[in-house]
Amino acid sequence: MKPKTKKMLAVAAALAVALLITGCSRHGSAYQAPTSGPYYWIYVLFGRPIQNIMLAVKNAISGPNGAGWAITIITFVVRLILMPFMLGSQKKAVRQQEKVARLQPQIKRVQAAMQKPGLTQMQQSQLGQLQMQVYRENNISMTGGMGCLPLIIQLPIMIGIYQAVAYSKELAATSFFGISLGQRSLILTIVATVLYLIQGYISLIGIPEEQKKAMQATVLLSPAMTFFISLSAPGALALYFLIGGIIAIIQQLITTFLLKPTVKKEIEQELKDEPFKEVASEAAVNEIVAGPTAETKQAEQDLHEDLRKRNQQAKQQRDHDDHQQEK
Repeated sequence: MKPKTKKMLAVAAALAVALLITGCSRHGSAYQAPTSGPYYWIYVLFGRPIQNIMLAVKNAISGPNGAGWAITIITFVVRLILMPFMLGSQKKAVRQQEKVARLQPQIKRVQAAMQKPGLTQMQQSQLGQLQMQVYRENNISMTGGMGCLPLIIQLPIMIGIYQAVAYSKELAATSFFGISLGQRSLILTIVATVLYLIQGYISLIGIPEEQKKAMQATVLLSPAMTFFISLSAPGALALYFLIGGIIAIIQQLITTFLLKPTVKKEIEQELKDEPFKEVASEAAVNEIVAGPTAETKQAEQDLHEDLRKRNQQAKQQRDHDDHQQEK
């Protein structure tokens, strides 16, 4: 999947969450859950169960912070369930990054050739195909990992937490260490956003400069999504993102300082046993840039001439057959 496509999907997912939350707020009066339509079913399937869990934990813990601890527990459970899948996806991404880094001499050779003036459209196309061939023949997939799937999986939980607080007078009046869970919280929003910025910074440690530049915009998407969604929702949802950000940092530390060194050793051993194929060699690139030789041009002309003659013969045969049918 192309980076541009990933960005568009991530932005679309963030907008979907914001629109759903906005839609929830427009259905039903204060503390009154919707009684019909799609938001009613969302409330029945997700909002009400999470509301009951939060009330049960709040009553069990007691004290002013019970509802906040309930959100913390729900977040930890959800993120711990997702963690094996996300670590597996990150491991695949790290393997891809390490392999791509080792193919940079070939990729740079092709990209440098693409910048040369005077190339025809055919030559540019051939160079682009050569670059894809470098990845394909060295068994590197450019489709990425889970993409927006973790956000999509968490979407029902986010909406459920929003509805649980929005449609419960008791929960809407709660707070977590003095911060309201029923009202928008700029403090929780900023802290959650900063946590995801830290996670993004850690993810860039040890990445080659070429890849780092390409990843920077994508890394900023997660904090941006966190900020805008949290700012448009009650503090309860911002708290969900905050706790999720803490877990994301822990997960990224595991990836950066445990998974990456292990994967690097695995890749080095694999390349000792089976080195990468030299697809975009200097000779292969120069052959494309230099254009077709006189012999190649003559062969192409002969081919076109042969095709022209065959088409002409076929037309004459059709005309002859039509003439015979008319008789």
